[in-house]
Amino acid sequence: MFEKGELIMCGGHGVCRVVDIVGNPIDRLDKKRKYYVLEPVFEKSSTIYTPVDNDKVIMRKIMNKEEAEGLIDRITMIDTVWIQEEKRREQMYKEAIRTYDCQSLVQIIKTLYLRKQNRLKEGKKVLSSDEQYLRKAEELLYSEMSLALSIPKEKVEEYITEAVDKQNSVV
Repeated sequence: MFEKGELIMCGGHGVCRVVDIVGNPIDRLDKKRKYYVLEPVFEKSSTIYTPVDNDKVIMRKIMNKEEAEGLIDRITMIDTVWIQEEKRREQMYKEAIRTYDCQSLVQIIKTLYLRKQNRLKEGKKVLSSDEQYLRKAEELLYSEMSLALSIPKEKVEEYITEAVDKQNSVV
């Protein structure tokens, strides 16, 4: 169970702060079921109520600074993956985004970034579906890393790029 004030990743909403833990907000007679009151960190205009025992929505603590730095250290070792069949490829993207698995998000970002560069080099347009998944994966990963590393979300990509460039210059 998460504590009040804790930052978590919550399925479909990204990084959220646990504002409170309350009784059932819909059925006041239900005295047993507890609900998290969540506030999306980067979208202050909404409040989310989700059961504490909800097993359909993925909820987990956000990574800490050491985990974020460890992920950045492994970025060069994370393979890209390209699935020719569009439906299977899209399913893989959806699964990574649904589970908020950071390594899978890095894999999607790397894959789609390289695909984008190759298509542009060949004079082809970037597919809108690729752009959508790239933006979503970046949004999820950079939001979490921003908080873990205590840097503005807009600076996360630059921070990662500099760290990877530094690793590559050492090798």
